[in-house]
Amino acid sequence: NPFLAELGCRLTRFDGGCATVELELRDALLNSWGVAHGGVTMSLLDTAMGHAARSPDAPGGPPRLAVVTIEMKTSFTSPGSGRLTAQARVLHRTASMSFCEASAHDDAGRLVAHATGSFRHLKGLAVGGRKIHRDGASD
Repeated sequence: NPFLAELGCRLTRFDGGCATVELELRDALLNSWGVAHGGVTMSLLDTAMGHAARSPDAPGGPPRLAVVTIEMKTSFTSPGSGRLTAQARVLHRTASMSFCEASAHDDAGRLVAHATGSFRHLKGLAVGGRKIHRDGASD
């Protein structure tokens, strides 16, 4: 994902309905107070939950279909600085949806934000009159 690469997100866990994503903050990702921009923190949490939603049931197993975020609620608890780590897990999964939660902490272990979200499992996505498949091919 080019956006996640631009942010510098790094996936460090991806199995068993769980995912961990890390992000090293730099000047371009800070707000005017010099701490993590809320949109960056939300993107980190969204990314972690999305990966949890499509993670394999067992280590080394195949990942599930692609997912898109349906809704997300985020509560901010303290300013983020340094490296942020988001840990996410699936709370409930159906054939077409996953319901997840994630928490982001800083290097000192302080809770920066907590989120919940709903994710729809997709085989492809209709965009501009064509269907884009997970592998990038389109109809």
